[in-house]
Amino acid sequence: MRHVVLGSLLLSALASPLGVSAQDAPERTALKVCQDPNNMPFSNKASEGIENRLAELFGKALGLPVTYYWIPQRMNFVRNSLRYKLPDQDYPCDIMMGVPVGFDQVSVTKPYYRSTYALVFPQGKGMDNVKTSTEFLALGPERLQRMRIGLFDRGPASEWLAKHNLVDQGVPYKMLDANPDQYPGQILEAELVSGKIDAAIVWGPLAGYYAKRVQNPKLNVVPMSSEHGVKFDYEMAMGVRYGEREWKQQIEKLIESRQPEIQAILKDFNVPLLDAVAPAPR
Repeated sequence: MRHVVLGSLLLSALASPLGVSAQDAPERTALKVCQDPNNMPFSNKASEGIENRLAELFGKALGLPVTYYWIPQRMNFVRNSLRYKLPDQDYPCDIMMGVPVGFDQVSVTKPYYRSTYALVFPQGKGMDNVKTSTEFLALGPERLQRMRIGLFDRGPASEWLAKHNLVDQGVPYKMLDANPDQYPGQILEAELVSGKIDAAIVWGPLAGYYAKRVQNPKLNVVPMSSEHGVKFDYEMAMGVRYGEREWKQQIEKLIESRQPEIQAILKDFNVPLLDAVAPAPR
């Protein structure tokens, strides 16, 4: 799995060294975005994703054309995109449109939304009244032990299953896949829809987008609340190179001034949105 579950960016943090410093470019001729070509609902080469829409919004506000440096979000994504520079050449891209707050491989802006992981399951399977993860657990051991719950192989879902004695019910899928034709939504619109799994726990924007996209069967989305020892909710921001203070400030001003348009884009993609300030897990 890639950007969608936050995992590949966090793995990149372990694989890529720190110590990059850059000076603000004297003049920008384009909004140059580091982007994955096959990572809906965030981005694709047809510019149909959330981050494509945000890039177009920001490019228009800055009076700059939008260009993309397409590279799959795998290990070393930051080093091979935002930090990549050949001698006597400019950086191929200047901004990443979606990074979790706290990610230290880039200079992170103020957040522009907060979402959470979600439990997704088909309607008509006897769980339509389930509205929270607590109600899901209340289905009881006999029912839960027959469940096959899809999740990506790194992330809070595995911690949650372990906490609630459901490890044997987990069906892990690769977070990072070398095949560029693979995309995150397959866990829902292929595996879940076909009945290979009974439910899935995925990052909220992924859940909301494919629940809107998949029509048969209809999918229910249940946002999950963080618990003691299991964090499900994350604030998402944008990332620029360290040392580019003025560029970062310019982007943060756009995040503030364009908040209504940003929220409209997120809602159009059916993203489960939470309040900006997260409550302490109980």
